[in-house]
Amino acid sequence: MKLLNPSTLYDPTPNAYSQVAIAPANSQLVFIAGQGGDRPDGSFAADFQEQAESAFRNLGLALAAAGAQPAAVAKLTVMIVDHNREKLRLMQAAQRQLFGTHHPAATLIPVPCLALPDMQIEIEAIAVL
Repeated sequence: MKLLNPSTLYDPTPNAYSQVAIAPANSQLVFIAGQGGDRPDGSFAADFQEQAESAFRNLGLALAAAGAQPAAVAKLTVMIVDHNREKLRLMQAAQRQLFGTHHPAATLIPVPCLALPDMQIEIEAIAVL
C-alpha cells in the first residue's frame, strides 16, 4: 500500500492521517465494521478518552482477527458524538497508540448520536492484505 500527501494539498501528517491511500493490484481488502468504545463486557465508560482508547483497541483486535496489522489500514472513518477540539486531540492520541507513525487516509464525521445511547465514538476501517 502507498500513502500519499501531494504537495498540492494540505499536509495532514501532524493530524495523523494521509490524503491518499493506494492499494496494490491483486490485494485483498478487509472491511472492519464500526468499532465502538465498549469494554469487553459491552459496557461503555462515561469518559470520552476511555471510549476512544477502547475503540482503537477494539479496532486492533478486529484487524488481528483478520490477520492484519495496523499498518495495513488504508482508510479510517471516525464518527464522534458532539465533536470538539478536545475530543479530536484525545481521539488522535488514541489513534497514535494503535498506529504510531502510520497515518491512513481518514475522514472524521461529527454526529448527533450513534447506534447505542452511551456510544461516543465509532471507527470503521478498510485494510489491505
